[in-house]
Amino acid sequence: MSFVVEVPKEYGYVLAAATSSLFVNTYHKILSSKARNASGIKHPTPYATQEQADKDPRAFKFNLAQRAHANFGENLTSFLVALLVAGLRYPSPTAYAGAAWVAGRLGYAYGYTNLGPGGRRPGYLISQVAKLALTTMAVLTCYNMVQAA
Repeated sequence: MSFVVEVPKEYGYVLAAATSSLFVNTYHKILSSKARNASGIKHPTPYATQEQADKDPRAFKFNLAQRAHANFGENLTSFLVALLVAGLRYPSPTAYAGAAWVAGRLGYAYGYTNLGPGGRRPGYLISQVAKLALTTMAVLTCYNMVQAA
């Protein structure tokens, strides 16, 4: 037996939230590239050594930018899955939560790179509250689809 999925007309907003994550990645690349150039750490070295970071604030900032970028990648897949699934049943709240996640991730990138580890907290909290909402809506979407099957 098949199950027909009708995409809500508001789903374009969900896709816009997903697409905006591409710009967050670009922002991370810019932050990492600028910090790499300022630190003098050459490719393909992914991070400054602890000794370099302790001696040179530019090397430390490079590590912060790299770690913020890595953390973004670690969270992106689950964000996109939750966003795309939740948007099938709850397109408008999903789009708002997606926009909040993106805003939080931008704040995380800026705060962590420019203010140090403590600077990531506001963006982290915003993104995690949004991700919790997205995950909840995705689970509810799946539950309702399974119940209808």
